[in-house]
Amino acid sequence: MDYPRYDPQSPLTPLTPAELEALDRLLQKLPADGAMSLDGVDGFLTALLAGPATTLSSWPSADWLPWVWGGDGPLGNAEATPFASKRQRKDTVVLLLRHLRHIAAQLQGEAADWEPVFDLAEQGPEEWADARGWCAGFLQAVDLQPEAWAGAFAAVDAAPLLALGGGLEGVDCAITLDEDDLATVNQLSRAVPDVVLALRAHVLPPAA
Repeated sequence: MDYPRYDPQSPLTPLTPAELEALDRLLQKLPADGAMSLDGVDGFLTALLAGPATTLSSWPSADWLPWVWGGDGPLGNAEATPFASKRQRKDTVVLLLRHLRHIAAQLQGEAADWEPVFDLAEQGPEEWADARGWCAGFLQAVDLQPEAWAGAFAAVDAAPLLALGGGLEGVDCAITLDEDDLATVNQLSRAVPDVVLALRAHVLPPAA
């Protein structure tokens, strides 16, 4: 099936909190085992942007968009998607492309402008971050073109990202994560943005 291509020149219309919540609810209700969580989607889309520039400009959207909802049927058969209607599928694609455009704008600005969507939990007076779902989504996108990322993962200490995301075939991780150690999860999660920016710097060509 044909899906709209990502247009980096499209209007910047970030999703509202209500739209993000609606997208999250929809993804949770899809009857597909491989459907991503909202934080996983954010990580997945971020990796597509942080990876080779040719990915989004040359790949058909059908090569990566269906990963978000667990995949389409053979040859992109629309009837095999998990959506209740064509309208629901179309609305979801529009939301995803708008969110992708927003992440791109953040990454192209100051580093402090980028706000990855991590799970947050209150621990007394503090908020603890949990980037496990986000990192899993990021690594799913890396798995789509591992050769393009190999040099970056060889050059950057990506242990926090790898430990939280479940690892990457062929890449060693120096950290063994105890899933019940939420303090360590929080500590590693807060290190993830710097890891991603370092990986991005290695994958993307330098600006002219």
